Amino acid sequence: MTIVTIYGRTGCHLCEDALKVLESLKDELNFEIKEILIDGDEELSKKYGEQIPVTLIDGEHHDFWRVDPERFRSSLEKHRQHQ
Repeated sequence: MTIVTIYGRTGCHLCEDALKVLESLKDELNFEIKEILIDGDEELSKKYGEQIPVTLIDGEHHDFWRVDPERFRSSLEKHRQHQ
């Protein structure tokens, strides 16, 4: 199954919005969501701190800040074609 990872922080409204969009698409597009909070993780904060939420599809960078449903759907379909 495809795993969509979202990196975020506690209390981040953009992260909450992105997670809601992903949750709304999860059953239709058949993927699993893995949420990782970067709070207190120096390495992840350096890597993603200014761009959260950051989304990855099976470990490959998809987007940051917001999840656009149509762009996400298109990226997921392209990803699956190349597997």
